[in-house]
Amino acid sequence: MEEILVYVIYIVSMTFFRSSDIRTQFLQFFKKAGHTVIRSSPLIPNDTTLLFANAGMVQFKDVFTGRQRLSFDRATSVQKCVRAGGKHNDLDNVGRTARHHTFFEMLGNFSFGDYFKEDAIRFAWKLLHEEFGLSKDRLWFTVFQGEDGIPADEDARRLWKSIVGVNDDRVIGLGKKENFWTMGDTGPQGPCSEIHFHQGDDLPCEEEFLGRRCLGPACDCDRFLEIWNLVFMQFERIHKEGDLLLLPEPSIDTGAGLERLTSVLQGKRSNYDTDLFSPLLDAASKASQKIYRHSDSDEDISMRVLADHARATAFLIADGVMPNNLGRGYVLRSIMRRAIRHAVRIQIPEGFFSDLCVAVTGSDLMGTAYPELGDARSLIEKTVNAEDEGFRRTLGRGMKLISEATDFRMDGNTKVMPGHLAFQLHDTYGFPLDLTQVIGREQGFVVDEAAFAEEMKKQRTRSKFSGSGDQVPSEMYKKIRDTYGPTIFTGYSYDYRKSGMGKVIAFLLPEGRLTEQAETGQEVEIFTEHTSFYGRSGGQVGDTGQIRCGAAIVRIFDTWKPLPDLIAHRGRVQSGVLQLGDYAVHTVDEDRHRAIQQNHSATHLLHSVLRRILGPHVTQKGSYVGPDKLTFDYSHFESLSVELKQQIEEAVNVSILKNVEQQVMETDFENARKLGAVALFGEKYGDKVRVMRLGDSIELCGGTHVGRTGDIGLFKITAESSIAKGVRRIEAVTGMAAVSFVQKMEQTVAHSIELLHVEPAEMTARIERLLEEGKQQEREIVMLKHKLLQHGAGFKKEWMLGDVKILVRKVDEVDGKALRELAETLREQHEAGVVVVGGALDEKVTLVVAIDKQLAKSGRFHAGTLVNQLAERVGGKGGGRPEVAQAGGTRPEKLEDALLQTIDILSADA
Repeated sequence: MEEILVYVIYIVSMTFFRSSDIRTQFLQFFKKAGHTVIRSSPLIPNDTTLLFANAGMVQFKDVFTGRQRLSFDRATSVQKCVRAGGKHNDLDNVGRTARHHTFFEMLGNFSFGDYFKEDAIRFAWKLLHEEFGLSKDRLWFTVFQGEDGIPADEDARRLWKSIVGVNDDRVIGLGKKENFWTMGDTGPQGPCSEIHFHQGDDLPCEEEFLGRRCLGPACDCDRFLEIWNLVFMQFERIHKEGDLLLLPEPSIDTGAGLERLTSVLQGKRSNYDTDLFSPLLDAASKASQKIYRHSDSDEDISMRVLADHARATAFLIADGVMPNNLGRGYVLRSIMRRAIRHAVRIQIPEGFFSDLCVAVTGSDLMGTAYPELGDARSLIEKTVNAEDEGFRRTLGRGMKLISEATDFRMDGNTKVMPGHLAFQLHDTYGFPLDLTQVIGREQGFVVDEAAFAEEMKKQRTRSKFSGSGDQVPSEMYKKIRDTYGPTIFTGYSYDYRKSGMGKVIAFLLPEGRLTEQAETGQEVEIFTEHTSFYGRSGGQVGDTGQIRCGAAIVRIFDTWKPLPDLIAHRGRVQSGVLQLGDYAVHTVDEDRHRAIQQNHSATHLLHSVLRRILGPHVTQKGSYVGPDKLTFDYSHFESLSVELKQQIEEAVNVSILKNVEQQVMETDFENARKLGAVALFGEKYGDKVRVMRLGDSIELCGGTHVGRTGDIGLFKITAESSIAKGVRRIEAVTGMAAVSFVQKMEQTVAHSIELLHVEPAEMTARIERLLEEGKQQEREIVMLKHKLLQHGAGFKKEWMLGDVKILVRKVDEVDGKALRELAETLREQHEAGVVVVGGALDEKVTLVVAIDKQLAKSGRFHAGTLVNQLAERVGGKGGGRPEVAQAGGTRPEKLEDALLQTIDILSADA
């Protein structure tokens, strides 16, 4: 009777279960079981060892290792993940299989030293069986069978059999590759147990095709689909290749892919047939005017790639990643260009991929579950359109490179593209290998894949992601925090004209050793119960100043946070001896800190103004807030005109002049969003957030600020530049630094007026006249130089080859640019068909060949071919386009002989 009821629930779920229902029901199930619901962390992890968040437990890594403490010991979340770089990279399989994705959602429940294997297994079985209606007859289970000295997980095997009521043959033992989970080279890890759904024996299995028995969940066929992985966190590896250490408390980390679970509950055999993807596939089908047939055809693969990559692109941009040629930006660019290439492949016009990415942000798809997508909608649209337009032009240049390449070789009757050319197409023009191979099938060539793979191997070595360079925090910091508790920061309400107090709880020497005292001359890190020193964070630098303990004085030259809730004061003992338990008097450098506050508050006002003037696509991409200046990195796609910079400056200074008092409140993250607070790029926020309001600016911020906007004084932009495609940087100064900058500018203008002997109002016109006169003189110099070169050639030859005039000149002691200009000038002035110019400078030879455009177009002569043949005679090589080509050599004594052979070479080729 129970199984009939379960079957009915399953049939109903296939009809009515939407992906949004599954997401919600999962969280509600665990909330009722005492779990705290945690929102997804950003895709850019707060972890130096990872490229992207690739699993649900990433945001809890420090909790598992004991470095971070939470107010709860059970949690549940739906974590957004990307696997398209580093250890977990599924990019090449996307579109070709039913399950691989660049972006996916991981449903998870977690125990931090609370329940362990039995409850984790019981929760999973109850949810799948009673809530989602899956029959035990369709479920199989795998456990760790033991390997490399780690024993088999017999506890998990016993629990599955007793709780679910299955026989031993339904619990399969597998090795480390399948059933031992690690997040990366370092971090928490442990044996795991997977739940597999039996999709049906009608699906093909290669084992049976070869006359063998299907291996069940251990098989590579599609009959068994992994839908949930329960990880039993028991170990940690702190250093790569280091020992496997026991965690302080065994914990639970589970992960169920929403896409796979939705596929099962909606009765589908492909994730792409669920409501997570079908609206996007429908849009691609309509735009391409091609029917999506759920097949392995090239057209269907292209549509699946577009649907998948649109999700990854939208989420990555919303979380602060911009396309570029480094790290995370390089991965995003690869994803975007792969999608754009597939759009071109099925004749979808420019602009569609942007529309598809914007569709992902809609409330009917992902916007309700992830509000940050809606906030970034304008940025997503502008970023994708810019990349789409640029890459389509690049596609054209890449095709031109293929058509003009001269180093193809023949292998029998097969034309072969060299590996280095295929790699150049990939690395410079963004052509995936499969695109080059498709072009090859169309144009009749194959790619030297082995040589291409070798070039790729070199590239991976050059660009391998190794984190930010920071090290795993010393265990000593964790020991200090665990022993004495977190540091209490008192600097928000601190009067810097007075001193703060804090009891000394620990000293740490540079070699990482704790000590009970610190003597004169020693460098030391000091930890106190309370501190008024701000630890560098969120772009704001740390405070400097003085700590006094009785007669002992320490000069503090930096303050930082080795752990999120621990502040360390780095300094040198100037006099006396510091003792544990002393009460430290904190004196922060007042003028320096005031300047930092002015710059920090100005970044908030600037951010608000940029969004108002340039548009809502502007988001912060990074910042530096120091005593000397501020820098503000933001998303935008063109430089600021002089007028725009003045408008932005004026708007910020108007906000300053209003002299509005700061307003601060602490609330939960969701309420802060409702208030309109902007979450800054790269920041990690807890359950309680600090909301800072300065005039029109409302942001989440843990930094220190001026009391009123008028305290900033003056705001002045000093520079604006591009730091990456779609990311620009404003540098500015405030307060007295801004006054000094303006005064220096005035001095410069006054000195220029004096030199020009003009009135201030006439200065611009006078400079423009001088510049025009300079340009005219440069033009005259170039003309005279050409005349001297033409008449000063030490060696001249002219021939007629049929109706083609051939000119040869030798001009020494000039550079390659001048020779190139001379060759093109001679070609036009003398109506020559072929011009060869050679010269020697610093014992090096330069050769330039220029051929009449129509003659080159006819294919009769090729400048690149001719210059290469001449270069061989002077110990060099070269090449280039059919019209103009350049080469170098190392034997100047052979130059005249080589030039004389021009007519012989051309006659042989004619």
